[in-house]
Amino acid sequence: MEVLFSTSNKNKVAESNEVGRKYGVSFTQIHLFYPEIRSDSVSEVAKAGAEYVFTQIRKPLIVEDSGLFIKSLNEFPGAYSRFAFERIGINGILKLMDGISDREASFVSAVAYITSAEKIHSFLASDTAPNSDVKIFEGSVEGKITTEAKGEKGFGFDPIFQPKGYVKTFAEDVKTKNAISHRKIAFEKLCQYLKTKPAERTR
Repeated sequence: MEVLFSTSNKNKVAESNEVGRKYGVSFTQIHLFYPEIRSDSVSEVAKAGAEYVFTQIRKPLIVEDSGLFIKSLNEFPGAYSRFAFERIGINGILKLMDGISDREASFVSAVAYITSAEKIHSFLASDTAPNSDVKIFEGSVEGKITTEAKGEKGFGFDPIFQPKGYVKTFAEDVKTKNAISHRKIAFEKLCQYLKTKPAERTR
């Protein structure tokens, strides 16, 4: 089964296919622009993005959004992680964490799978959301922010995230990341859903 994955990040597609392989699901990247709504919820961002892209191609697809939520920074950068990464990067986060002993954090992923939408979403008016069929699948992993970047694998904030119970960051140990990550959990849920909903595969 092929599922269209609207994203500009090829690394996310690779990770999703690591999961999909054992379910007979393959994720094919399409790169269509969609405006990201302002929301503290990665699920809401993914849902709005999926609705918008669907109105462009009218085919079932997924959009994934994820965020790094740092407890001592009042859950920043959260759903704004991509923006934060582009603006201040890893070193910027480490600077904000300088001198903070509570380094608890979590990575959260949300995959929005859409099969239909009756109205075009207006991102300028919140009361015109489409009547759509969207399923959300979430995954999260607990951990902490390291005091320095470690590892050259992975992407994004992986070099400063050390999952709970492990001694290496996601960027140091991609094998572990692929086994326990937030994105892995979310895509597992999606693939399990697709496996039990054969009628929706051919919509």
